[in-house]
Amino acid sequence: MNTELMEALNVLEKEKNIRKEVVLKAIEESLVQACKHHFGKSDNIVVNMDYNTGEYEINMAKEVVENVEDQQTQISLPNAKILDKRAVYGSTVYVKVNSKEFGRIAAQIAKAIILQKLREEENRAVYERYKLMERDLVSGVISRHFERRGEDGKSTTVNVSVNLGKAEATLMAGEQIKGEEYKVNTRMKFYVVEVKDLPKGPKILLSRSRPELVKRLFEAEVAEIKDGTVEIKAISREAGSRTKMAVCSHDENVDAVGACVGVNSSRVNAVVDELGGEKIDIINWDENAAQFIENALSPSKVIFVAVDDDEHSALVVVPDSQLSLAIGKAGQNARLTAKLTGYKIDIKSESQAEEEGLFDEIDFSAAEETEQSDETAQDNEVQE
Repeated sequence: MNTELMEALNVLEKEKNIRKEVVLKAIEESLVQACKHHFGKSDNIVVNMDYNTGEYEINMAKEVVENVEDQQTQISLPNAKILDKRAVYGSTVYVKVNSKEFGRIAAQIAKAIILQKLREEENRAVYERYKLMERDLVSGVISRHFERRGEDGKSTTVNVSVNLGKAEATLMAGEQIKGEEYKVNTRMKFYVVEVKDLPKGPKILLSRSRPELVKRLFEAEVAEIKDGTVEIKAISREAGSRTKMAVCSHDENVDAVGACVGVNSSRVNAVVDELGGEKIDIINWDENAAQFIENALSPSKVIFVAVDDDEHSALVVVPDSQLSLAIGKAGQNARLTAKLTGYKIDIKSESQAEEEGLFDEIDFSAAEETEQSDETAQDNEVQE
């Protein structure tokens, strides 16, 4: 009878990572509880389970006495001799219990205990599986939307349920990209923010808006990032609109930006497509703060950068024609540059800087060097 049981347990262990030992232990416990309901007590119930074959035996321990007062815990000597010829007054004999004699309610109790243990074990397996994926990239299918009423009782937010294959996860409203559609049955990639182990089962929280999602997408697309040749040093993001990513190469023969862009922009386009067309600026990281800020303000040209490390701020001067580009629409380019570099940035046009006398206060030789380096770079491009 237990060949089928063991086969079923093997399938559960393989497909759902539910350990056989836990299920067999649950069966043991369920049998003890069934006995307690059937006989009124279980203190003297002994269940012997063979974990290799699934075979089990239920025995009731009874004390051999001269006058039997409790049929559940005591047995007369003549009856005890039938079971064990060596039985004497005061000794203990074990009377076999037939589980088929259990009533309907006792059987239901046993079933409920086994199912509860199966749920707990399945939840454990799911938790352990996805806990390893915390702060990583996962792929899932949108399964449904559900509304959550706000504390004011009037406002509502729409959360999204995502089927990850082995579990359901949640994309909260605050982790969604503004304006992005989450159509049912659409497959998307997500960043796993956190996996919580709760009494009702594991809760997996996802994100589509965090900068880490962009980082993980590039790690998946760019082999040089995966093997450590290229490193992502910093990312700033306004989800759904624009991302700036600073990269550097640990191999002088590998161009960090080129590796991330890919042949015919194949790599960066794959990430852009996954993010629904979000613009991505990939710039070279530089340990020199002024140079890093200049790079980060791309695509605008920069005349001069003055850095105050004590205040962690920077003054940037750009050509008059580049001021709106440097600041960006609604200040986005400047905001993203500030987040990326960690510096508070004040951007001035060349004419503004002259009017305020800023060039008199700043050692402008550095600006000339910047201009000369730009001219040299342009000459090199022409020669190439």
